[in-house]
Formats: sequence, structure tokens, C-alpha cells
Amino acid sequence: MTKSATDIMQEIMFSAVMDAVAALKTASKGMPNSLLRDIGAMGPNTAFADLPKEVQASITATVRAAFNRLLKEGYSVTPTASAPPPPRPSSPRPDGPRGPRPTGPRPDRPRGPRP
Repeated sequence: MTKSATDIMQEIMFSAVMDAVAALKTASKGMPNSLLRDIGAMGPNTAFADLPKEVQASITATVRAAFNRLLKEGYSVTPTASAPPPPRPSSPRPDGPRGPRPTGPRPDRPRGPRP
């Protein structure tokens, strides 16, 4: 029985998170204060280069293993340059006439003389 891409990606992501946590523990050298400082320093704007070297190595290895696993499971992984372009979205309105135009004053403009 083959696994769905969703199941495989969930397993990959769980493994990546667990590996990153283990790498953070290794980077802190068993010091709880260092571990808390490293975790507190990470945020939504943290770049890859800002992470401890152990975490960078863990992420690199996990990504490589994830691509290999996807290929082994039979999914194709292609670079974006060789992938076919995504289909263009269809026009939200038909090419025919738009319909009647509303008449009267615009509700968003105040009435009266200009200041």
C-alpha cells in the first residue's frame, strides 16, 4: 500500500522538528540556560545563517533525506526551471458585456460643495 504525499510530508516534517530539537540540545552542550537562550533567539525573521551550526547541519541533512525519501516513494521532485508553468487562472468575468452601470450619486462621496 502506498502512502499519500500528505502522510509522507507529515512524517518528514515531524522528523525534521525532532531532529532540530535534538540539534538544539546538542548545541547547548547540556546547559539549560543556553538552550533557552537559543530557543528565545529564534523568531519568524530568523535566517538560516542565524541558527547554531548543529541545527543548520540537521536541517541540511533532513532536507536531503526528505527529497531522497520522496523519490524512493515514487513522487517526482523537479526544479522549477524544468517544471511546466502552472495553468493561468481563468478570467473572473466573461468577455461579453459587463452589465448595466449603476446610476445616481456614488455612496462613498459626500454631497455638497467642495471645501
